Amino acid sequence: MLSLRRSTLKYLQVRDYLRTLVLSELRTGDPVPSERMLCERFGVSRMTVRQAVDALVVEGVLERVQGRGTFVAPPKVDLQVRLASFTEEMTRRGMTAGVKVLSAGFAPAEHDIAEALKVAPGENLIHLHRLRLADDEPMAVEHTWLPAGRLPGFLDGAVPASVYVELDARGLIPDWGEDTIDAGEADHEEAKLLHIKPGKPVLRISRRAFTGDSAIEYSRSAFRSDRYTLWVPVARPNPSVVPRRRSVAPDATT
Repeated sequence: MLSLRRSTLKYLQVRDYLRTLVLSELRTGDPVPSERMLCERFGVSRMTVRQAVDALVVEGVLERVQGRGTFVAPPKVDLQVRLASFTEEMTRRGMTAGVKVLSAGFAPAEHDIAEALKVAPGENLIHLHRLRLADDEPMAVEHTWLPAGRLPGFLDGAVPASVYVELDARGLIPDWGEDTIDAGEADHEEAKLLHIKPGKPVLRISRRAFTGDSAIEYSRSAFRSDRYTLWVPVARPNPSVVPRRRSVAPDATT
């Protein structure tokens, strides 16, 4: 038991040392000290060092590059769940948003998409397939569907750089919506676009956005989980409203 406790303390020392090094001295892309150096510095086994490094890799502080070593990972972007465009979110963080349109055109509404947008199956929709970038780095692959009947001329000329800016110009900016968030794995196409390996974890977000009572946008996005951490503000629910019991009037005869 004592031996296990000492091993745990050594593991925490190595982990905390590396974390402090990243925060105070190293920059993104810098290599961390080798396993041999850490073993000699702390008098621990390679297994202990690897456990400490593994913990920081899982947290997204470090990243391993096969055949090269372990490096400081790029900082994660906190993805706040709110009704805002990708451009607005990146600008709020001081990053330059970019977009690469992979395809844009019209498509008949498949059953699940028709249900999401509250239109008839087969109805004509605008479909955008885009790669979203921040500071020129790929962040997310996005499919967006919009009701073509409500957006005449949307695809005339260049595809709008921001869907929400275009919707705002038409008086159709969404005023409420709902997101569904799931964990997933990148398929081969997504992996190639996001510069990650197939099967790597991604954050899948499906969104329905509404203008009044009408759905105006449905999207499905795959975000790089190594670059995003999900931030959801929470608050205590309001207390339930429970009607007071009526007081029973005393019997006048008693």
